[in-house]
Amino acid sequence: MKVPNNRALRRTLAALTFTAAVALTGCSGDQAAPSGASDGGGAPPAGAQGGEQPQMPEADVSDVPDVVAEVNGEEITKDEFVSVYEGQFQQAAMQQQSTGQEVDQATLKQQVADQLVDNRLLLQGATEAGIEPTEADIDATLDEIAKQNGLGSGDEVISTLEQQGMSAEDIRKDAASQFKLTTFIEQEAGVEEPSDEELKAQYDQLVEQQSQAGGQQSGGQQAEVPPFEEVKEQLAQQAISQQQNEAATTLAAELREAGDVTINL
Repeated sequence: MKVPNNRALRRTLAALTFTAAVALTGCSGDQAAPSGASDGGGAPPAGAQGGEQPQMPEADVSDVPDVVAEVNGEEITKDEFVSVYEGQFQQAAMQQQSTGQEVDQATLKQQVADQLVDNRLLLQGATEAGIEPTEADIDATLDEIAKQNGLGSGDEVISTLEQQGMSAEDIRKDAASQFKLTTFIEQEAGVEEPSDEELKAQYDQLVEQQSQAGGQQSGGQQAEVPPFEEVKEQLAQQAISQQQNEAATTLAAELREAGDVTINL
């Protein structure tokens, strides 16, 4: 499993509605498909000549209000929004480099605001359900994050993110939120472990997709799907993540309809 960069760890602790559910049970975007595909190769980004990288655009947050949204009386502040938006903007901008298109910041801002609102609704639901993590629960959450990101322990997660300016207190607070979120989703939705038959069918589909794609990596080398037993656990994590994402979407919609939500963008 590839060790992610520090930004990937930050995303793992971002505590957004859907990514938080994925973070505890699935792999990060760097690990989503066990196809052995390479990160290298391919055409240079649009506008890059002679090996030079085009200048990355900057996120425009000048029009973001001090209070981005109110969720059942709780405020989502500009600072909270910007910390998430800037990270997602950077990801979107990197993805758009190959096409030369500009990021639609208005649309992205609305998406981030909706994610933060849904996340807050789910956390409020978890609190109302009496879900409160113990220190042991937080430690276990951090250890699981470490495992999924190629690190040795939860302490390594903390030390890595501390080097990027996050405090241990904030890191543990985010891990606590993730525990509440995923526990609430699993409790309300009845997420189940996939059977071996379901995982094998998922694996066969992956092999078929690789075959139809020509089995080529971006560098032109032959790519092979690892044996089933080697990727079985990862496929199980992805299957559970999909269930959690679907459950999170449904729960958040129900909570939003029943709640009092105002978005000020």
